Amino acid sequence: MELYDVLIIGGGPIGLACALEAKKNNLKYIVLEKGTIANSLYNYPLYMTFFSTADRLEIDDIPFITTKPKPGRQDALEYYQGIARARDINIKTYERVINVQKSTFFQVETSKQIYFAKNIIVATGFYDLPNMMDIPGEDLPKVKHYYTEPYPYAFQDVVVIGSSNSAVDAALEIYRKGGNVTMIIRHTEISKSVKYWVKPDIENRIKEGTIKAFFEAELLEVKPHSVIFKNNKGKTQEIENDFVLAMTGYLPDFEFLKNIGINLQGDCQNPHYNPENMETNVDGIYLAGVVCGGRDTHLWFIENSRIHAKQIIKDIISKN
Repeated sequence: MELYDVLIIGGGPIGLACALEAKKNNLKYIVLEKGTIANSLYNYPLYMTFFSTADRLEIDDIPFITTKPKPGRQDALEYYQGIARARDINIKTYERVINVQKSTFFQVETSKQIYFAKNIIVATGFYDLPNMMDIPGEDLPKVKHYYTEPYPYAFQDVVVIGSSNSAVDAALEIYRKGGNVTMIIRHTEISKSVKYWVKPDIENRIKEGTIKAFFEAELLEVKPHSVIFKNNKGKTQEIENDFVLAMTGYLPDFEFLKNIGINLQGDCQNPHYNPENMETNVDGIYLAGVVCGGRDTHLWFIENSRIHAKQIIKDIISKN
């Protein structure tokens, strides 16, 4: 039986940071990733630009070199996948973890085989499961919970749900490719978290009417050729529609966390962990990165959760 000191679930930036820290401390480790390396970043919009500068996205003090003031999706993929190659990270891609059981050691069942480990680090992020609207018609093919690029929506009537960075980027890009864009927004204004160089652009497009926006509104139903929503006066409206981009956010895999024994607390489903060492209520299972925030997916991100790798590995070493 091959026994690992650390088994890391998730091969994104924070999972890689944990692997690098384990390797530096001569721990036997493996990373299991259900998709490609940095899979969540791979599924980001093609032309996405990070809010953070490159230095804030670095892991293990490895320089993130780019000529741009703020890196984009492709820059980040080159950086993180390049680290995996150059540092010879022990990672298995396209191998989904199905179940984790504990006896003397952790037994980890994947889509391909079974592994054994003394400790588990869960660094699975949150980009896998869309935050569903739970309305009639959400299962129609015209409804998309992920946005890649604007070209399929040229000259189409597109409804964008939400006012976060992803919603605003989609609305602006589609508008500039000839799409007729309507935004349906629950709040009274565009989100304050929208990138500062983008926020004036969307606000001006709404002000001039080239992008229509309904604030304090709620989508009620999606039909094959229209949508029905409630406006800020509580009245229902129906407009013609070809596509709906539901940029309503994403959630961690709470069922997986519960199935491996992690306690979830409150309405936000906050996983239980010790902030000093990131260990959960299950001895030997640690959390790292965005997954720590539960439903509050804006609490943790790459630049403020890089420290988790050092915290976790330090604690694991102290127990040996």
